[in-house]
Amino acid sequence: MKTYDVLIIGAGPGGYVAAEEAAQLGNSVCVIEKNAIGGCCLNVGCIPSKAYLQYSHWLSAVHALNANGLSVTVNQIDFPSVVKRKNKIISTLQSGIHLTFKKNGIQYITGEAKYVEGKIFEVNGERYYGKNVLLAMGGAPFVPNIPGLSDVDYLTTNSFFDMETLPNQLTIIGGGVIGVELAYAMKRFGADVTIIEAAPDILLTVDSEARSIVKEKLQRMGIKIITKASVQKVKKGCVLLSSEEIPFDQLLVATGRKQNLEIPLAMGLELDERKHFVKVNEYYETSMKNVYAIGDLIGGYTLAHAASAEGIKAVRAINGKKERPVSPYSIPRPLFIEPEVAEFGMSEEEARQKGYDVIVEKMPFSFNGRAIAANETEGFVKIISESKYREILGAVIVGPNAADLIHQILAVYESEGTVDELANTVFAHPTVSELIQETAKRIYKTSINLRRNQE
Repeated sequence: MKTYDVLIIGAGPGGYVAAEEAAQLGNSVCVIEKNAIGGCCLNVGCIPSKAYLQYSHWLSAVHALNANGLSVTVNQIDFPSVVKRKNKIISTLQSGIHLTFKKNGIQYITGEAKYVEGKIFEVNGERYYGKNVLLAMGGAPFVPNIPGLSDVDYLTTNSFFDMETLPNQLTIIGGGVIGVELAYAMKRFGADVTIIEAAPDILLTVDSEARSIVKEKLQRMGIKIITKASVQKVKKGCVLLSSEEIPFDQLLVATGRKQNLEIPLAMGLELDERKHFVKVNEYYETSMKNVYAIGDLIGGYTLAHAASAEGIKAVRAINGKKERPVSPYSIPRPLFIEPEVAEFGMSEEEARQKGYDVIVEKMPFSFNGRAIAANETEGFVKIISESKYREILGAVIVGPNAADLIHQILAVYESEGTVDELANTVFAHPTVSELIQETAKRIYKTSINLRRNQE
């Protein structure tokens, strides 16, 4: 039996980042992964979807060129080449993780970990013991119990990127972030796309004003969106709703993910009250001493960067460097379509519920010279603050490069800065970042005027 200081089950963005941190802190480390290194994010999620979305942005740029004085023609979309490029990107990033593991002396085992006892696991007939164990197995697509679904060929987010032929009619059950991103990409590729969502609206986890802009954009593109839908049955080539039939030649079920709880249950680990997630303390330790869990297993935002941050915190706690847990307010939440959406922190409603005297200011991209010159005027910058100290409580950006721009505000928030720091920073002109400063200035002026009125 082989023994390691830190034994990690799962090589997704939580597991492999934690492994690198553990090795750099001087631990002997072993990582076990039953699928491909990099986990869902690298192989069937974040990276391949962004590869496809990049083509969508290029195609969108062609449309903009033709509308603004330049004539450009796309003769065909060679989808097999798109798939080939996607696979190359994945392979390149996988190789990078393997190289990092090798440089850091991290043992990597391909195979399914079976729990034996204590902190012992068996893989491919070999037993491995971890003085400390980190569980980072992530999740798998959740497939609802829809009559007839099991009788047809359908895709999940795990199998979507195996598709080598562009569909003519793509129907997506699920209007969350993943479903919307893939709907956008496939529509730009030329497919007819329908989104079917049981909830009152798509993207319910996204800021309501941002959601409205995104939904309007999707509908202008010709994507059909059906909300409050009741799926009665699925049959070959057709989804039957209570009021209509939606045809498809390719069906994608994107209704969220469920946690991989097989190992936690086998270990007898305590779950939360709803029995959905592994219960951990503020240092990510489970009910079993020296066994930790992160990422999808423990709930919160099921995002790659959240799992990575938690993995680092857990490993530091293992090494006696205990830190505060990752705050959900510090997690940026992006949507990578066009316009991009990114947000962090509290919503206006949540801030009010917590007792803040809230100030919210918003500036549209249509007020920004750089955005006008680039013909990218959809969206806004919104900052949520409060009147007393002008703390930053949250922010939402809808517009070009929103997922990058949001970090300018987030970095100030993490540094315990206020809106004043943003307002007093010298921003280069002309840049879209100036909208952040202008929004901050508005909050500053509003706060001063409120104080004057109260005196």
